[in-house]
Amino acid sequence: MRCTLGVDVGTSSTKGVLVSGDGAILATATRAHHVDRPRTGWVEMDARVWWEEFVAITRELLAAQPEAEIVAVGVSGMGPCVLLSDADDRPVRPAILYGVDTRAGTQIEALTAELGIDEITRVGGSVLTSQAGGPKVVWVADEEPEAWAHARRLFMPASWLARALTGAYVLDHQSASQMSPLYDIEAERWHDPFWQRYAATIEQPTLLWAGDIAGHVTEDASSTTGIPVGVPVIAGTIDAWTEAVSVGAHEVGDLMLMYGTTMFLVATGAETLRTPSMWTTAGAFAGTRNLAGGLSTSGALTAWLKDLTAADYPQLLAEAEESGPGARGLVMLPYFAGERTPIQDPDARGVIAGLTLEHTRGDLYRAALEATALGVRHNVETMRAAGADIRRIVAVGGGTQGRLWLQIVSDVTGLVQEVPATTIGASYGAAFLAAVAIADGDGPLITDWNPVTDAVTPDPALRATYDTLFDRYVRLYGATTEVVHELAADQRGAGHPTTPATETS
Repeated sequence: MRCTLGVDVGTSSTKGVLVSGDGAILATATRAHHVDRPRTGWVEMDARVWWEEFVAITRELLAAQPEAEIVAVGVSGMGPCVLLSDADDRPVRPAILYGVDTRAGTQIEALTAELGIDEITRVGGSVLTSQAGGPKVVWVADEEPEAWAHARRLFMPASWLARALTGAYVLDHQSASQMSPLYDIEAERWHDPFWQRYAATIEQPTLLWAGDIAGHVTEDASSTTGIPVGVPVIAGTIDAWTEAVSVGAHEVGDLMLMYGTTMFLVATGAETLRTPSMWTTAGAFAGTRNLAGGLSTSGALTAWLKDLTAADYPQLLAEAEESGPGARGLVMLPYFAGERTPIQDPDARGVIAGLTLEHTRGDLYRAALEATALGVRHNVETMRAAGADIRRIVAVGGGTQGRLWLQIVSDVTGLVQEVPATTIGASYGAAFLAAVAIADGDGPLITDWNPVTDAVTPDPALRATYDTLFDRYVRLYGATTEVVHELAADQRGAGHPTTPATETS
């Protein structure tokens, strides 16, 4: 049976899927892993694990479906990450992860002062924040000169897998656009003046679009993975964008809402929108632009509460439902790992207001679910204020398996969420892109592969309750910022390591 393989390297696990030509899932496999947090604000990972898990997953899938004939491979991964390797593709240090890693604050300030906000946004579309890859490259040059002296290539998880499979040194435009200020978003190419200034010793990856074929499986990769020699491999892209593809939320007017370890939002449009509160990026496909945002915690926050209370998810969800809207007078700020958009504050921290001795773990869990929903509303309202035309919202990711969380997000935002039949996520989207890449003539349609089967509608009776809660949520951040920033400084000074986040199911 002819099929495509899709593999996605996420924050908490690597997932793989074998998909038939009509979109049916033949087999899945997962390898859990954790990120390393050696210091407060540092989040990194040994990139060698990405290839090891890809090989293990591929071998497992082929063993489960021995009749499967892999005809194309799709790759995807968390990002934007900064993995620097030497000339022999050996990592010079662990990969520095996306916006949850906040180590490059000094470099962000320095680059902003050197180049100016106007020039940075003109070239790259966005102001520099912890999400931007460029300052993290400069951080390595500043703080780890020995590693920098050996650095010659730049990878992210998808491009690392493509390199190992095909020998091609590529990066997709969407990922590259998050390497600000090194990429010119309007010209859709590397910005040579800034590249030569900040990354001159690094070879520029060839730029492709996510669904373009990067190369073909080599003999060495074939012997390691079991994938036949010569099978095409796409360039791939960052997982949130591949997730959007997996549910058909990549057309102009669409908003993809990804429920995972972190929460991610991607709004697709035809024009470049610029706002200091969000991330402006290239789209997964030529001719599209995105306004994107992300919460630093969502599933990570609920997993933290689960571990802290020694309860399982069904218990917590039942108790949260019993707690009811407003969590019996609690409001939580979900900034337990700093926050990305729209406040762009790596020194933000979690706050729980209104606690009494009568509150239960169910109230806390309800407050956590509502906190992520309030964060989503904050992002959506900021996107619309920047000019985003959001006509349709599609939910994807592990968190969509719990109806209560979906309902709370719809009630808080007042938005209908479409839920497709398959919400397995980025690995499925990668398999779809691979199928399109090798199609003769018209390729498959994601609406045929993965039709919408459910819609979550907000309860209008709760609108006033959540309007009030949202007002308190926004005001609570402003009221606590000074003290919270002092505490964050104390935490950095103590160098507290933090425990790895885990992904909800």
